[in-house]
Amino acid sequence: MSPIFNKKKYKYGIALGGGGARGYAHLGVLQALEEKGIKPDVLAGTSAGAIAGAFIAAGKTPREAFELFKKHKITDFVKVKMPKTGLLNLDRLRDNLARHIQADDLEDLEIPFYVAVSDIIEGKIEYFNKGPLVKLVQASASIPVLFAPVEIDGKLYSDGGLFDNVPVEPLQGKCRKIIAINISPINKIDKLKNLIQIAARTFHLSVDSTIKGLKDKCDLVIEPSDLDKFEILDTSKADEIYNVGYEYCKGLDIDLQNDIR
Repeated sequence: MSPIFNKKKYKYGIALGGGGARGYAHLGVLQALEEKGIKPDVLAGTSAGAIAGAFIAAGKTPREAFELFKKHKITDFVKVKMPKTGLLNLDRLRDNLARHIQADDLEDLEIPFYVAVSDIIEGKIEYFNKGPLVKLVQASASIPVLFAPVEIDGKLYSDGGLFDNVPVEPLQGKCRKIIAINISPINKIDKLKNLIQIAARTFHLSVDSTIKGLKDKCDLVIEPSDLDKFEILDTSKADEIYNVGYEYCKGLDIDLQNDIR
């Protein structure tokens, strides 16, 4: 092993991408990875990946996190509001995070965790590994126009997927092996039924360009097949989505042991 490689602080770093309700697949993939002996030593997340990552970083197992989430409908996280800064808000998500995660600051988590958020005033991505946990995760999941942005220290932050939907960057140079989980395949859909679906679809299409070259930045990219049939705001198929992630990853022949001591 080279001296440079020895200096890397973490064994496994896992980046969790955005994708709305498809985020249940993250927990399935993480469960399958755990069964293969791969657990994250550091995490980074955008949007749905930030939500899933927060629970794992807080010490929940993937299955425990899933059982907490599957009890809820989308209305337990989202509230419709009069349009001003967004059609919906995620205050209920904020309340649920605060209820289940006993940490106020990202630094208080058991596993180091980076949250990707978009500074919509300056037009740039930021990665936080310290700061108000709940507000940062809420901001990372706030799709522009659809959800109101979140103000933190005088700045307005929205969904990290605007600039980086699978946040590998904060893990680079720190990990011996980096795994990225992408849950946002682009697919053709039959129809868009309302303004909310149009806004979600438009954002989903726009973030695809942020994951170009992902495979060149990681040791392994996991992209579960068949996720394209699930709408990103439909939480009613939680079990199916989780199982897609779990079965896909379970079926992979993963060998990341080379050069890891």
